[in-house]
Amino acid sequence: MATQLESAQSSDLSSVRTLPALFAWRVARTPQSEAYRQYDEATAQWASFTWHDAGERVARLVTSLSRLALPRGARIAILLPNGLHAVCFDQAALALACVPVPMHALDNPASIAYILSDSNASLLVAASDTQWQAIASTGVSLPSLLQVVVLKKELPDTAMTGNLPVLTMKEWLSSATSTVPGQDVQQAAPDELAALVYTSGTTGKPKGVMLTHENVVSNVKAALQRIVPRESDVFLSFLPLSHTFERTAGYYLPIAAGCCVAFARSVKQLSEDLKTVKPTILISVPRIYERVFAGVEASLAKSAVKSWLFDAAQAVGWRRFVRTQGLADGSPTQAILDACTWPLLNALVAQTLQSQFGGRLRVAVAGGAPLPQQIARCFLGLGVPIIQGYGMTETSPVVAVNTLQDNDPATVGRPLPGIEVRIGENKELQVRGPNVMRGYWKRDDDTAKAFIDSWLRTGDQAAIEAGRIRILGRLKEIIVTSTGEKIAPVDLELAIMADSSFEQAYAFGDNRPFISCAVVLANGYWSQLTATLGLDRLDPASLNSPAAREAVSMLIQELTRNFPYYAQPRAVILSIEPWTIENTLLTPTLKLKRHNLAAHFAKEIEQIYQH
Repeated sequence: MATQLESAQSSDLSSVRTLPALFAWRVARTPQSEAYRQYDEATAQWASFTWHDAGERVARLVTSLSRLALPRGARIAILLPNGLHAVCFDQAALALACVPVPMHALDNPASIAYILSDSNASLLVAASDTQWQAIASTGVSLPSLLQVVVLKKELPDTAMTGNLPVLTMKEWLSSATSTVPGQDVQQAAPDELAALVYTSGTTGKPKGVMLTHENVVSNVKAALQRIVPRESDVFLSFLPLSHTFERTAGYYLPIAAGCCVAFARSVKQLSEDLKTVKPTILISVPRIYERVFAGVEASLAKSAVKSWLFDAAQAVGWRRFVRTQGLADGSPTQAILDACTWPLLNALVAQTLQSQFGGRLRVAVAGGAPLPQQIARCFLGLGVPIIQGYGMTETSPVVAVNTLQDNDPATVGRPLPGIEVRIGENKELQVRGPNVMRGYWKRDDDTAKAFIDSWLRTGDQAAIEAGRIRILGRLKEIIVTSTGEKIAPVDLELAIMADSSFEQAYAFGDNRPFISCAVVLANGYWSQLTATLGLDRLDPASLNSPAAREAVSMLIQELTRNFPYYAQPRAVILSIEPWTIENTLLTPTLKLKRHNLAAHFAKEIEQIYQH
């Protein structure tokens, strides 16, 4: 750590090749600038930390970690919510040439135990001993695990399972009297692992993706040229740091740019935190924008005048956007009319939407899943600067992204500098570049299948048009009915969720005679529907009512009327219980876990196709 800090003072970003060197470079460059901000429950205030503060915390953790004498490349599992603890432990592990294994703090115990076992983790850092107890209770053998460190203890020692020492962070650090290690520590090399990131596992067991320092640092440097953050920018971090999208774009990128990262308290409190923190850059998944949009739609339904104004502002704003981007010309007369009416519509409508994000958002990056065009049209038209990108865990993760000046929301933008793309068999997008993973942990066969002629197979179908990438669908997620028809379920699901009556949708029908779907209904819609049909909305049996299913099916048919007849769902399963990360039906980036949903609704699915 000391050597890294000394060398950082006389280097520039182009010479940085590892993540600990990147952090040391930033600490040396702007030590007194604000680095992190998080909410302190004890004082009910937002606390601020400089780069120097963060550097001292990391140094202290390095001192304690070094006492374990872990071998180079040892895996350190980090099961913490987003915050300073997670960041500093990650940096301490990297400083000792160890390999962080980030895990989602809300993941289920069985999944966590699997990752700990598969990665042969030597140390686990968790939020509480209750969390560790749940993991230990799964009975999964963890012979490599030497110690567990928790932020707080909630259980008596007699209640703990197993013989592993479980220490609080305070106890673990108590012997660290110096803020800087007494001797130089081993430094990571660019080709060594910087993380073992387990894929979300939309299908089957998660795989550990091996990402090197070169993979991640090259991706950070390339992304800097597209996003162009400023030292004055403030990020709001709420996506899990266990996901590569947030790690690279919301954690390492701000280090390189010298920005401040504020950690949101929770997704439930995100709306309030946006207004308090007032971020200038937001890294998000489309689902967050969809929730805001659904709230806007619900509000507009109460007033015909507001609805008319909103539609007018959206139409004028969208025309202004496409003209600015050179995506369409339009008539000069219309351009003049739009210029005259926009100031009023902006004040009455657009600024209200912008205020939902804090009012000073400069860049909003959408990734992890397709951004519905209806959402893009609305938000971009009303001045919320969304730029869509594309990537995957295996590419560290960013492959392509639009920019504020070159933004076609129907595409995911152009490849980052240094990254090559091509279209392979079955329109599959393939990628090659310094950001592409080394392979899958302990899975040589899977690694071999992931590549073809040194190109990574993404599993996504795409087209490359005028240098931009347009994603067409997912190869593995194509539903093939028993009649041979092929349907992309994501397109169907997006069409259904475009209506505020639905919170979530899952289309299925592989090897079946027709397409069906399961939906989570919005509370307001369910209350209205049951009142109309004379049903008890609190009675679970109402969800199985033929009348309710028929009414919802008719609405879904209307929403999917532009699809071929064979792609329109003919049967529906109704639910009002949300699919979440906690109940294992969503990935950490809010994608559907299709295998888990199929198992969850197995009985209902069989009943549909028995008729």
